[in-house]
Amino acid sequence: MKIVFLAPFGIRPKGTVLARMIPLAASLQALGDEVAIVAPPYTNPEDSGLSEIVRGVPLKNIVLGPENKLLAVPPNAWRLLRAALAEGPDLIHLFKPKGYAGVAGMLHLMLQQAGLRLPPLFLDSDDWEGKGGMNELHPYSGLEKRFYSFQEQWITRRVLGVTVASRGLEQLVGAMPIEPARLLYLPNCVTETELGDGAAARRKLAIAPDAPVVLLYSRFFEFPQEQLHLVFERIYRRLPGVRLLVVGKGRSGEEAELMAAGREKGFADALAMAGWVEPAQLPDYLAAADVAIYPFADNLVNRAKCPAKLTELLLAERAVVADRVGQIAEYVESGFSGVLCDPGDWQQMAEQTIKLLGDPEERSRLGRAGRARLLERFNWSDAAQSLSEFYASFKVPTKRPPH
Repeated sequence: MKIVFLAPFGIRPKGTVLARMIPLAASLQALGDEVAIVAPPYTNPEDSGLSEIVRGVPLKNIVLGPENKLLAVPPNAWRLLRAALAEGPDLIHLFKPKGYAGVAGMLHLMLQQAGLRLPPLFLDSDDWEGKGGMNELHPYSGLEKRFYSFQEQWITRRVLGVTVASRGLEQLVGAMPIEPARLLYLPNCVTETELGDGAAARRKLAIAPDAPVVLLYSRFFEFPQEQLHLVFERIYRRLPGVRLLVVGKGRSGEEAELMAAGREKGFADALAMAGWVEPAQLPDYLAAADVAIYPFADNLVNRAKCPAKLTELLLAERAVVADRVGQIAEYVESGFSGVLCDPGDWQQMAEQTIKLLGDPEERSRLGRAGRARLLERFNWSDAAQSLSEFYASFKVPTKRPPH
């Protein structure tokens, strides 16, 4: 089967294409399908019109239209649809029901309704985009928010099938309503990789080999910043020799807030701010930690999310202390493959982290169990098999013999 994945944005710097689309496409190809990704690279405009092969998957970036966001909608959407159809696909799978790709998906559905014979359209949702969802986290205008919310509702109800990345999205989409047979739970998964060299990352960061290290790997918007400041303060006061490693960056200067809080509360010297790390080096930075914390507020956005960063921490064999919110409870069995805390209970998170820092055997056991459980239950090979069977359930006609 020939499949086109329609991406919401380019491959850099955001992680959706690399963390979800590429491994899923590669795993489908391992089953015998042929997959291409078509993307509007407005996040990396230097790739406008360029094509590349990523992990064996062809990625084709359209030529971008005008820089003005509104004026760019018609040409970008049309170029996306034309590029997707030019691949001669048996089906098109749209990732995220919003933006330029979402408009291309809407155009595709309208042309189908007008009688044109086009390949069926599927939708993948990995966030709740509309009211109460990701809309609230971006500086969109009121018009943009209404349009993105409309796109999510309109497209989801009309595509042939929907894949969702979390149990929270499964409930939200199912309530639209979407028949169960048209809905597939398809969480973010992992592929087995070698563990990183934590000692190498510690040397780069000037962290002593025997120093206890607590890791935060985050974009910061998933939790109240005050919770993070209080957790770090409590850990530092109990363990003055601790190093607090931060990998990632926020959207609104949260790192500067953290540094200011560190100066105010006395833990500034313990901070090691790595920022964004190149994907090839990331395993080393994750392996540099003894314990990773994963604060996650109990809100609609997070209940619908499928946190890929959590899967990376578990795959890195780190002991994780996380808030019990949404998909996190699918990935972590508390006490067996990690530790779950009551959402917003920063004292509990701090105490559980301190406890693990003092118990190397327990954190090693949790890390090994977390990685093993993830590879067994959430691997891309099994996910691709489920997706392939989902496609087949609709009896999509193919232009070539089935694999």
